[in-house]
Amino acid sequence: MLPKKLQDKLDTRRENNSLRELGSPPLEGLVEAVDFSSNDYLGFSKNETIFLRASEILEEQNLKQNGAAGSRLLSGNHKIYHLAEDYIAETHGVASALIFNSGYDANVGFFSSVPQRGDVILYDEFIHASIRDGIQMSHAKAYKFKHNDLEDLVSKLSLRAQSRSRAGHTELVEVQSRSQVNTNQSEIYVVTESVFSMDGDSPDLKAMNDLCEKYGAYFIVDEAHALGVFGLGLVDNLALGHRVVRLVTFGKAMGCHGAAILGSDQLKSYLVNFARSLIYTTGLPPHSVATILASYKQLANVTPSGSAEHRRSTVEGLSDEVKKLNKIIQFFRKEIKTKKLQSYFISSDSAIQSAIISGNERVKAISRKLKENGFDVKAILSPTVPAGQERLRFCLHSYNTQSEIETVLELLAKSLEGFSAD
Repeated sequence: MLPKKLQDKLDTRRENNSLRELGSPPLEGLVEAVDFSSNDYLGFSKNETIFLRASEILEEQNLKQNGAAGSRLLSGNHKIYHLAEDYIAETHGVASALIFNSGYDANVGFFSSVPQRGDVILYDEFIHASIRDGIQMSHAKAYKFKHNDLEDLVSKLSLRAQSRSRAGHTELVEVQSRSQVNTNQSEIYVVTESVFSMDGDSPDLKAMNDLCEKYGAYFIVDEAHALGVFGLGLVDNLALGHRVVRLVTFGKAMGCHGAAILGSDQLKSYLVNFARSLIYTTGLPPHSVATILASYKQLANVTPSGSAEHRRSTVEGLSDEVKKLNKIIQFFRKEIKTKKLQSYFISSDSAIQSAIISGNERVKAISRKLKENGFDVKAILSPTVPAGQERLRFCLHSYNTQSEIETVLELLAKSLEGFSAD
């Protein structure tokens, strides 16, 4: 039984056709729908090599326990954590990696503890809910900038830098490097995603990083939907890793669970001491961390003895799953044009392809029709996205086929007959 005001909120969701419900697993014996909804971009969650390699890692380390049995600061910091964090840090070419239980935990832990009172956070208006929640727990002031809009970011950076200058009684507004910033002044943190989870698009990361260096701001990038899809991620591809603090998550293309924050040794030490979502939760069980390590080795597709430099330079050339996914993305984009659906789809080169179909009832009906024809494409409803921006979100995978794409887009085109793109 719920308090009336909580039941009223549920009733309102139901009336708006926006009530969230947990889906049911397919009945035994029934053919599963073609997957255009999961985040398993490379098929790693079902990869037998990763499964077996994780078991081998546990045997090699003689770890035969089912759980961590405590937080990482108590009894839960088993030795596979060190193996995985060292491997991840070397692979990405950074000083340190710190594993959290999930991407949500990592973002909440970082943003609730790192920005301090008097600091300023500038975040993309479409930033993920986990970052927003972390920001709300912070004592820093936060301001959003327009989605992927460099001009709006510049105006807000300039304004905050001038405010910082006045507060510090100095004429320095624009700086060439962080070493020129008075450490007693407030800090500025700029936050974005390398691939946005609802639109699938990407910002100009290099230009944003240049702006952060110019204005003495820290640059934080969430790579949840880029790791694996774009090899080691867009930050690595642009050679920005040594200048950017970033989050990588393992529950999407990596096919397992958890996340890591990549940065300096000092940042890792700070988070271990002040990130409450790390301190006050039980650690991941050894098998979960072993699977993270096995997934990284599968992504790099080199022998464990391969150098870190070799892993970074060859990951896209050697990972068959990454190459297959890239071809699928290109084919999907071509078919959108062939089926004359460009006016519905947001431009994206990632594994996330979203068709705007406004109205919860309408987009749910089309999703249901596709499901009846054997295709699992999720409807994203308001309030998850703004009203009028409801959408079908196609998540593409290395194991999808061209025939499946042709068929599902043909069904979509027929379902949209008589409607115009809003």
